Amino acid sequence: MRLVTLALVALLALVHAELWFGKGGVPRMVELQGRLAAQQATNDAAKHRNALLAAEVNDLKEGLEMVEEKARLELGMIKPDEILVQLSTPRR
Repeated sequence: MRLVTLALVALLALVHAELWFGKGGVPRMVELQGRLAAQQATNDAAKHRNALLAAEVNDLKEGLEMVEEKARLELGMIKPDEILVQLSTPRR
């Protein structure tokens, strides 16, 4: 009876060792949780960027105001009857 008890305790010790230090153990789980959190943060940032791009595409499809704004800001274009005035602040 004593031999059976020792064998069961030894098996229990092996199972616990595998749980704590093995391939699918606690350290691996903690590492995977960290990687999952980082990937979720990356996905959230990508979703936010995609939402901004979708809104910009919708603006470009719906109206000419966005096209006009982009032409003014990025290309420096003005309408034929407009006068462009640029103000600069003095440096100290």
